[in-house]
Amino acid sequence: MRLPVLFILLTVMIDAMGVGLIIPVMPALIQDVTGGHLANAALWGGLLSTVFAIMQFGFGPVMGNLSDRFGRRPILLVTLAVMAADYAVMAVAGSIWLLLAGRIVGGITAATQSTATAYMADIAEPGKKAQNFGLVGAAFGIGFVIGPLMGGLLGELGTRAPFWAAAALAAGNCVLGFFVLRETVTDDIRRPFEWRRANPLGAFRALSRLPGIGRGLTVFFLYQVAFFVYPAVWAFFGEARFGWDPRMIGISLALFGIMMAIVQGGLIRLILARLGERGTVVYGLVFDIFAFGAIAMVTSGTVALILTPMAALGAVITPALQGLMSQTVGPTRQGELQGALASVGAVAMIVSPLLMTGIFAHFTAPGAAPYFPGAPFLLSAGLIVLALAVFLAPARRRPAP
Repeated sequence: MRLPVLFILLTVMIDAMGVGLIIPVMPALIQDVTGGHLANAALWGGLLSTVFAIMQFGFGPVMGNLSDRFGRRPILLVTLAVMAADYAVMAVAGSIWLLLAGRIVGGITAATQSTATAYMADIAEPGKKAQNFGLVGAAFGIGFVIGPLMGGLLGELGTRAPFWAAAALAAGNCVLGFFVLRETVTDDIRRPFEWRRANPLGAFRALSRLPGIGRGLTVFFLYQVAFFVYPAVWAFFGEARFGWDPRMIGISLALFGIMMAIVQGGLIRLILARLGERGTVVYGLVFDIFAFGAIAMVTSGTVALILTPMAALGAVITPALQGLMSQTVGPTRQGELQGALASVGAVAMIVSPLLMTGIFAHFTAPGAAPYFPGAPFLLSAGLIVLALAVFLAPARRRPAP
């Protein structure tokens, strides 16, 4: 693998690890700095997660547009350096307010997936952008797996150890990028930075005027809300339905993440070659409808462990959809598109946990009738049905001028 591509994939992986890495130690850490009880720590933990996602939402388009103006290389290197410093500060933070400030900065620096994805679009051969986006998705999946596992393991050494590890990873990758990353933004495709395009809503408005982009963003949002049911409620679902302990929950999430990496890093090439990008999106959506429905209804932990990695076979939707939209916007707006997609994903990360945990709590509370821990997954299946309907709906014909 070429070193610049390795750097990009490591950057995406570290971004994906940003939340999961500290989840295992967050309760003990917050109680340590606040002196409060677990319930109070949970409230602070929710606030920290929400702030992180809001920063990603707000700064995804900013990073993408800055990279269209100043280049991918400086944006990626500067944010990695700041990320490393931010984790180091959080490792020694003695107050909840410093942790909150750290999560604000961390959300901003982790908003560079748009820039990383734009870099992969820049270097892609004609017609092969979706394959490159698949590699990005695979790196995200690996980070999704490694983050919680590494956080739990390092947590045995103390609540601060995961932060030092994250700082070392970000700093090491920054050094690698300094030596191997070449700039891909040339004067031919460089464009001025405009705040109206850099704010999330402005980016949506500008892109939605292009044929097919508004529909694509809607499908992407619905899919992301449905997909985030896994990090939102999987641990609670596993315990309520199967009596799983944290070890089994970790194994199941690892199986899912590994299969998602395999699908987006390799199998997607075969599926794209056979079905094309549009057909791949349809296949992924149909597959996920049945996958979410099956997980919602399963009552055997063994069957669930089999279904969990199989469910990742539908993880071809994001790269294929990105490929379709990337072809529409042209080379001068790749950063803007990826920034808008990053913000859509961040909004889904804000909405989905609140929605999915609320549904889960309603159907698992004492005296709930019916008692149905799988309700959030059934809701996800319904959202995918809606996404499929939007994707397949006939395009409106514009009136003749």
